[in-house]
Amino acid sequence: MTGIPVSGHRARADADGAGRVDRADGPLDQANGLPTPRATSWIPGLPWIAMTSAPATAPLVARTVAVEDPGPLLDLLPRDENVSWVRRGEGIVGWGEVIRVTTRGPRRFLDADAAWQGLMARAAIRDEVGLPGTGPVAFCSFSFSPDSPAGAVLTVPRVVVGHRSGRWWLTSVSTGPAGAPVGPVRPGPAASPGWVTYRDGARSPRAWTRVVREAILRIEAGEIEKIVLARDVRARAQAPVETRWLLRRLAERYPGCWTFAVDGLVGATPELLVRREKGLVTSRVLAGTICRTGDDARDLALAASLARSSKDLEEHEYAVRSVVQALAPHCSTTNVPEAPYVLHLANVMHLATDVAGVLSDDTGVLGLAAALHPSAAVCGTPTRAAATLIDQLEGMDRDRYAGPVGWLDATGDGELGIALRCGRLDPRDPRRVRLFAGCGIVGGSDPEAELAESTAKLTAVQDALGTD
Repeated sequence: MTGIPVSGHRARADADGAGRVDRADGPLDQANGLPTPRATSWIPGLPWIAMTSAPATAPLVARTVAVEDPGPLLDLLPRDENVSWVRRGEGIVGWGEVIRVTTRGPRRFLDADAAWQGLMARAAIRDEVGLPGTGPVAFCSFSFSPDSPAGAVLTVPRVVVGHRSGRWWLTSVSTGPAGAPVGPVRPGPAASPGWVTYRDGARSPRAWTRVVREAILRIEAGEIEKIVLARDVRARAQAPVETRWLLRRLAERYPGCWTFAVDGLVGATPELLVRREKGLVTSRVLAGTICRTGDDARDLALAASLARSSKDLEEHEYAVRSVVQALAPHCSTTNVPEAPYVLHLANVMHLATDVAGVLSDDTGVLGLAAALHPSAAVCGTPTRAAATLIDQLEGMDRDRYAGPVGWLDATGDGELGIALRCGRLDPRDPRRVRLFAGCGIVGGSDPEAELAESTAKLTAVQDALGTD
């Protein structure tokens, strides 16, 4: 594999949210192969975000070259500062951090997009491969709610390795001239977190079913048509939980999902909020779920019942409609299949619809995400009323669960999934993980069935945390 430059910059922001810059272009820290921070400076002219670079006006320098097959992408990740977006062995992974942008509030998507466009306008890019995911890329994760203190993060890795259609590449990024190349370091295997214990999150299972009943009463009263209610579970492991441990096990169990890691949020989502690629826009909508039994014949019968379920078809229709309406101002044409198909996963089955459109303006993937989020698949219908009721009933901050997560490139193309089947690693205690699951509630919902569905969804990360 081609050597990588040593220049890099690590993120920091003051407690009041003002942006700061940690300069880190000195010698490598031998413990983790990353530069050692040296100096700090303020970012001029960007009062709405916190962003790192050094100096703040220094351009990004990115080079992408073809490489021979380096092996499975997830096996390349070091222990710390890693990011991932992988499905069926293809995608991109990265490590190190050159620049970090953080935004908050209702404009978090647009502010992140503006910051990224500003960086790309000054960037020096040499891309010798020319595939989606080559050149400089940013990995990103956004809070579900504009009011969440989790906000949004956009991080540019120092090194990215990608694989698509039998081709592999390596991108190295720095601010200013690249340092001396360094040969790749093959990381050791991820360590098991050992025994894991669980406790209730914001609400116990019984309390959550009471919330579901209240939501059904609100639907029957005509306040809303659909609402998505989530719950959380707290996990504590015997040893620190490594991102790599979760990623590899999730990828093995859910190869058809997008296995992601950004800023401590790790999961395997089956739902693609939006892909923008060379003028085409696609979105995979999931709504309507049934648990699998492990018996193939029984599961086929359940899949057929799911496809005929009036409750699940109603829930799915709301979700598809919200996506089509959000994309309409940006697309000249859209294609929506007449009926959903059943997507089979290891633990559950979903009703799924793939929506496609032809882009009619220059809106980038972050702008499209701003238009789409929150869709009815993770919020409800009507959106504003459902979001207000979520704030009243759930009793917790979703953090970045059910928010967009993924990557974008210099042209505004990229892929963003919805952060489902995921856990948030506690930055203060690496042994702790917060797990999330949610269910769509309509008038015909049954609280006990919704609890069982949420429990099945939680098993994705619970199984990944466990040991064989």
